[in-house]
Amino acid sequence: MAQTDRSVWFITGCSTGFGRELARQVLEAGKKVVITARDANKIADLVALSPENALGLSLDVDKAGEIAGAVKAAQEKFGRIDVLVNNAGYGYLAAVEEGEDADIRAMFETNVFGLAALCRAVLPIMRAQGSGVIVNISSMAGVCGFPGIGYYNATKFAVEGLSEAMSKELAPLGVKVLIVEPGPFRTDWAGRSLKTPKTPIDAYAETAIARRNAVQTYSGTQAGDPVRGARAIIEAAQSDNPPLRLVLGSVAQKAISERTQAFVRELEAGAEIAAACDFPE
Repeated sequence: MAQTDRSVWFITGCSTGFGRELARQVLEAGKKVVITARDANKIADLVALSPENALGLSLDVDKAGEIAGAVKAAQEKFGRIDVLVNNAGYGYLAAVEEGEDADIRAMFETNVFGLAALCRAVLPIMRAQGSGVIVNISSMAGVCGFPGIGYYNATKFAVEGLSEAMSKELAPLGVKVLIVEPGPFRTDWAGRSLKTPKTPIDAYAETAIARRNAVQTYSGTQAGDPVRGARAIIEAAQSDNPPLRLVLGSVAQKAISERTQAFVRELEAGAEIAAACDFPE
């Protein structure tokens, strides 16, 4: 059970999905929350749940000036930031060949560069406190590659690598990093937060296009419960020793387990070749 009093949260992407549910539950627990979204009107009802404990802000994580302003406002209002949740992000369903440069770069700006910029803005506060938790929302797609989402995979693989390195840099400073790896959850992510290529290529009908169609049609029937998922994130972030990775949902658990086992088999099969590439002793 949670023992650490991490009382001030800063959450991005709160208009819908995990961000919204996290903000609601943290407020109901009596914590203070900086609730952000690109359109602050979409989070006004959350702020109204506990006006004395909530600060609602417009924040586009692609814009450095807005990040700096939001972090400053949070510090002025509450004096500290104990938990940063980098939740803002979206997907792009395209085969690698179908990808369009502007759409690819735009997703990286939000999913990777925006996340990294928030970390850089908040870390001086956490270092001065000697405590804090950075929660980076990744995905099972940050571990497992799937047809039709290669560029989304690339953003989440980047989040995984950045977060793991950061965890080692911050460990001596009292700051923890938690990487969250959800599978499919019953939010409106598939309908709201996905972009598709303007020019599909029929050659990928059985791979990328088939997966694109499946993702777009199963919205509302996913196995994951966002209420339970948000609760698991809060409990992990509030614990004295948060894990580096938190897998959410049976689909993600199965996919990541299978990928990990396959990776170990590949590693063991190539051990002799790897060793043969060293200089002779």
